[in-house]
Amino acid sequence: MAEYGALSLVPPLLAIVLAIVTRKAVLSLFLGIWSGGVIFTGGFGLGQTFDWIAAAIGESVFHAQIVIFTLLLGSAVAMIWRLGGSHAVRDWAIERIDTKRKAGVAAWLLGIVLFFDDYANTAVVGSTMKDISDRLEVSREKLSYLVDSTAAPVATLGISSWVAFQLSMIESGYEATGLAAGEIPDSFEVYLQSIPYNMYAILAIVMVGVVVLSQRDYGEMLTAEHRAAETGKVTRDDARPMQDVESELGEPNVDDPKLLSFFLPILVLIGVTVGSALWTGYEPGASLYDMVTGADYAVALIFGSFAMVATTYALGYAYGLLSLGESVDTTIDGFGIMLTAVTILVLAWGIGNVVEALGTGDVVAAWAESAGLSAELLPVVVLFTAAFIAFSTGSSWGTMAIVTPIAVPVAWNIVGTHTMVAVMVGMVFSGAIFGDHSSPISDTTVLSSTFTGADLIDHVRTQFYYAFTVVVVVAGLMLVWGFTRITPFVLLPIGVLALIGLVYGLSEFDARRRGLDPKSAGTPPDVATADD
Repeated sequence: MAEYGALSLVPPLLAIVLAIVTRKAVLSLFLGIWSGGVIFTGGFGLGQTFDWIAAAIGESVFHAQIVIFTLLLGSAVAMIWRLGGSHAVRDWAIERIDTKRKAGVAAWLLGIVLFFDDYANTAVVGSTMKDISDRLEVSREKLSYLVDSTAAPVATLGISSWVAFQLSMIESGYEATGLAAGEIPDSFEVYLQSIPYNMYAILAIVMVGVVVLSQRDYGEMLTAEHRAAETGKVTRDDARPMQDVESELGEPNVDDPKLLSFFLPILVLIGVTVGSALWTGYEPGASLYDMVTGADYAVALIFGSFAMVATTYALGYAYGLLSLGESVDTTIDGFGIMLTAVTILVLAWGIGNVVEALGTGDVVAAWAESAGLSAELLPVVVLFTAAFIAFSTGSSWGTMAIVTPIAVPVAWNIVGTHTMVAVMVGMVFSGAIFGDHSSPISDTTVLSSTFTGADLIDHVRTQFYYAFTVVVVVAGLMLVWGFTRITPFVLLPIGVLALIGLVYGLSEFDARRRGLDPKSAGTPPDVATADD
């Protein structure tokens, strides 16, 4: 694999740069895959290109399951719209959520509560808050940031599909150290010790709270928020939203929209997904911990989304709003609104096949391992190595699988303590999530844009300023830790204060430089006085 060397970096970086510059995600991803085909075959490479794209679904059960989950959620979103559920929750929220700050806090808290899976998190929070935030003239870019930054960071800190995967990576890392079985600690114990060092995840969640409560923005998010506040346009004029239910399906013909049409399907999604996850992890004598770590979360998501669709069918029949034939037609329409998202997901996974074939992650990891680093600098190097791999591959899980088995034995060989291993685990997870947040070829980035109806590249461009701010603070804190070994429980509060200062300072600087107000209007006049 390593024979391709630096050339292995070309396909993902080409796709990312083209996507950001041209804002054409599908074309950019395809050209990235094709460039990989040329490098891999030494020829035209088009046949290999389509082989990788086809393999993105055909050879991965997990990917196929995520496509099914996404399509079923599209069906449910369309059904809820046709039943008037979206309008009902919007009308209900107008009386209770009447400012941008309240809408932001609601999205932030909802994202924290739904900790069990990042995909379900983006679907529920995005679908719930989109119409509310549109009414309050919150830009789709801002909502996408709120959703994305409380999805993976929350999932990696709670009992979820992420934790089950992370535990397996810790075990793989320890196996690579050559330690005897009796000398290897319990992986869950190491995971718990790593949580305070998973600083990007923790501070990314805090950053959302700081931005929401202060109502201050900078970078391209400041532009987006001022556009929404001054013109009422929640997306750019030439933006390509990942989904637009209203334009695809039209206004629902419902005289008396009911909240049950919105909340019941979502509750069914959550309940069936969690219940199915525990059921798939159950074996006679299994503890709750065993059920959580042994669960098949992809299957659980399919069961949950199918139950969600079935619930909307039942509601349509019970209310006399949709016949069975009309519900089926709406389901097909729902598949259609997810077509762009599914296309980008498949191409992003295709890029993943390219970097696997070319050994991109192994090349970068080998470069970092051979650098001859000191124990003081090792955490920061691992942080940015994982970040670069995740950014290039679009996969935080893939990054963890590549870097953890390398970082753990390196840490053990240099320092020889389980504490240092826990630090490395936290840095791998932090870097993987930051890279995932910054990459337009990440599946969670795609899904966050999809369920908030944002333009994918606009979401990436606006979120990057905030994600980069957080990772710089994390790097600074870990440099301090490397040379002083100050407990992370002291460093984290310092990091929170640093984020507050940076948000206020950068928003003031950027606003003055461009002649703008660092805070957008909190309550649009038409909403504040609305009686409907």
